[in-house]
Amino acid sequence: MTFCEIFGIIDFGAMFAALFFFGETKMKRIVIALGGNALQEAGKPATAESQLEVVEKTSEYIADIIESGYDVVLAHGNGPQVGRIVLQNEYASAVTPAMPFDVCGAMSQGYIGYHMQQGLEKVLRTRKNGKRVVTVVTQVVVDKDDPKFKAPSKPIGPFYTEDEARKLEAEKGYTMKEDAGRGWRRVVASPMPVEIVELDAVKCLMNGGFIAITVGGGGIPVIKDENGNYIGTAAVIDKDLASERLAEDIDADALVILTAVEQVCINFGKPEQKSLATMTVEEARRYMAEGHFAPGSMLPKVEAAVKFVESKPGRKAIITSLDKAVEALEGKAGTTVC
Repeated sequence: MTFCEIFGIIDFGAMFAALFFFGETKMKRIVIALGGNALQEAGKPATAESQLEVVEKTSEYIADIIESGYDVVLAHGNGPQVGRIVLQNEYASAVTPAMPFDVCGAMSQGYIGYHMQQGLEKVLRTRKNGKRVVTVVTQVVVDKDDPKFKAPSKPIGPFYTEDEARKLEAEKGYTMKEDAGRGWRRVVASPMPVEIVELDAVKCLMNGGFIAITVGGGGIPVIKDENGNYIGTAAVIDKDLASERLAEDIDADALVILTAVEQVCINFGKPEQKSLATMTVEEARRYMAEGHFAPGSMLPKVEAAVKFVESKPGRKAIITSLDKAVEALEGKAGTTVC
């Protein structure tokens, strides 16, 4: 029986948390992957003012983690935001040329990062913490031969009628699919992240004491041509998998994936639903094979957690909610994958 399995049976309580998280093996450098609820609140208008208000609330929790002694690097999603940018571009195309999808992703990185810089620095300033926050508009290399390019599945942008969809397929070469009876949408590939182009810049900022915001929305997907130049491509890299790539590359001690729920569950939504405080890699693989985690939701989070834990002995991954992040780092909440 592994240590992690023993931990799943025995509750060591506060003593374990103090020794494991704050002793000699204390996790110092962590990558935090923020979910959509950290940027946009359900039921509130999708305005810049509303997003900044939500980001400021999120920043209180991030500041708590920073003040607990962790070196933090931030990543974030961009699904709703980039969708609105694409929509704006499509509707304004008769007035000004629509930007390609990779450019829309870069736009979303810039404005989300700007809000996060404002919100987090405001909170840190009130706490007399002088740390500065910097956003890196980040390219992430994907393999042009990734099999997912042959089976696009990630919907982006607005809905169309079937006639409009067929016209776009003919005129622009888009792949269009019907989306759950709501209309037709463009779909793009979701390839695996291979390399973070601006990694050295992120490391330089970290070493200089800055809090870096990077791989926003999974990063801007680019491929390398035969001359080593980067070319943007229409794709969506999963934010959690890009965060895992980042966490490996900066030699982080922990990957913290923040989402809408406190713990990972099996049999979700069923009478036998069970929350998991810990999960071994072997258990995670079995649960994934059994179909416990939904694609596009919990599945990529668990995949990212497993990949990070397996990358080097001693690494931990935590999946939890934003409001439980500090407690999860203390071993008192969330799901720890080990």
